[in-house]
Amino acid sequence: MENSTVSADEVGEIRLGTKLRHARMVRGLLLKDVATKAGCSESLLSKIENGHANPSVQMLHRIANVLGANFNALFASDDLDSGIVARAGERPEIDTDQLRKGRGIAFERLIPYAPGHLLQGNIHVIAPGGESEGLIDHVGEEVGYVLEGELELFVGDKEFRLSVGDSFHFNSDTPHRYRNPGKVTTRVIWVNSPPTF
Repeated sequence: MENSTVSADEVGEIRLGTKLRHARMVRGLLLKDVATKAGCSESLLSKIENGHANPSVQMLHRIANVLGANFNALFASDDLDSGIVARAGERPEIDTDQLRKGRGIAFERLIPYAPGHLLQGNIHVIAPGGESEGLIDHVGEEVGYVLEGELELFVGDKEFRLSVGDSFHFNSDTPHRYRNPGKVTTRVIWVNSPPTF
């Protein structure tokens, strides 16, 4: 099933579609090649590249894998300061589901993407009823800490319900997904190593 929302996606000056198209062209791949391997239609991929569709996290991860691209690098800006301090209210935010406000997931980046970083850190902001799209698996490890709200975390065949102050850790190659079962926004500090997603 193709999950996308029709909208231009621009995070600051970061243009996701342009980066995807560039990565595809550099590798000499046709829309059809990437779409087939990522499990989506050429039409959807074309809309994503042209900024007319916003892919789900799972779909974007599959496309990035086909292109051999780092998920986080797709949102990196050449202008991002890779300094030591990221001020509140100035960190980049990545909205993955713009038309379903109140049901989606957004990421507030804690660590700017840069080649050579060993960590990827975000604050996952999950609206009531929001959830990741399908099961996700990739290389590495993950650790998280619930700042606000509730989180249902599914890792392999296990289900966990977490509240404020709870933390988790698991190997990223175990299929996983998560959702906010509560009535208030959930915020989770989520760190991956290496920064592959």
